[in-house]
Amino acid sequence: MQPVKIVDLFAGPGGLDVAAEKLGIPAVGVEWDSGACTTRRAANLETVEGDVRHYGPSNFPEADVLAGGPPCQTFTVAGNGAGRKALDDVLGFVKRMVAREDRELIAKDLAQLEDERTGLVLEPLRWALEAIDNDDRPYRAIVLEQVPAVLPVWEAFAEALTGEGYSADCGILRTEEFGVPQTRKRAVLIARIGKDAPSLPTPTHRPYRKGVARDAGNPTRLPWTTMSDVLDRRSPFVVISNYGTGGDPKARGRRRSDEPSATVTGKISRNRVVTPDGTELERFTHSEAGRLQTFPADYPWSGRDVAQQIGNAVPPRLALHVLSAAFGWDQPSEAVLKSLRTWND
Repeated sequence: MQPVKIVDLFAGPGGLDVAAEKLGIPAVGVEWDSGACTTRRAANLETVEGDVRHYGPSNFPEADVLAGGPPCQTFTVAGNGAGRKALDDVLGFVKRMVAREDRELIAKDLAQLEDERTGLVLEPLRWALEAIDNDDRPYRAIVLEQVPAVLPVWEAFAEALTGEGYSADCGILRTEEFGVPQTRKRAVLIARIGKDAPSLPTPTHRPYRKGVARDAGNPTRLPWTTMSDVLDRRSPFVVISNYGTGGDPKARGRRRSDEPSATVTGKISRNRVVTPDGTELERFTHSEAGRLQTFPADYPWSGRDVAQQIGNAVPPRLALHVLSAAFGWDQPSEAVLKSLRTWND
């Protein structure tokens, strides 16, 4: 499959679009955050600044591939159960949309949800169904990603899309298994029109396990990538982060420079960086944080809340593998992977 153009919903600062550019595929991103749009424009990525709910397939008639990573905040299955309630609500809306219930009624009910972000995860399905119903020109491929808690939604989407003439696969991918110097899990769905069933990409690197040697495990896979492999710091260091601690200072995670980073979040600028004996070092720059997400070292981060932009982004290296799998291509070549090192090659 040779795609013509990707329309990327909730496009952020450009993680998936950077990958598309390296693969030679045009992409246009729809994003409502002004800071992320400032970065995208600095990187010369085609951008529509606005709410995806105000657009649809007819606004992008040249696009034959749909991609997206909707906001995830309301799907965390924790705390008072609000995440689970949101999930149940969404799965109910999926069934109503597939049954072609009146869309104005659905929109009215979505507006009654406690948090409007809950309904945003349904937007890719709305776009996919509108492309079928209104334009009679279904997207040739669909690529979606989010946090693991959203996997049941992607499974419901996969079932729905199968009923609309697609073949689909979905599951959890670990970023370090694709050469990203960071442990991060993502729920990914890829669908392709017709019976030519796609498969999620095959891992190329070994999974990270604390206390297990980097060269241990499956000999057919490469060792996981470390922070020191992608950063220019000359001496060993330790990163002390709040990821996964719930704010408990006694539970702060530590990763050495010869390990992958913990999940990069919007709070990465708060992470302390110290020598092995505890001496404070300069915290990560935007370029360094971006490199842990596999953005090019010279990516033109701009606008407000850059740390949050970086934390919210899709790692471009993972996106290279996912897009290639969605299109039925071989794994990205070493030349393409190396091209991620700089933006203006």
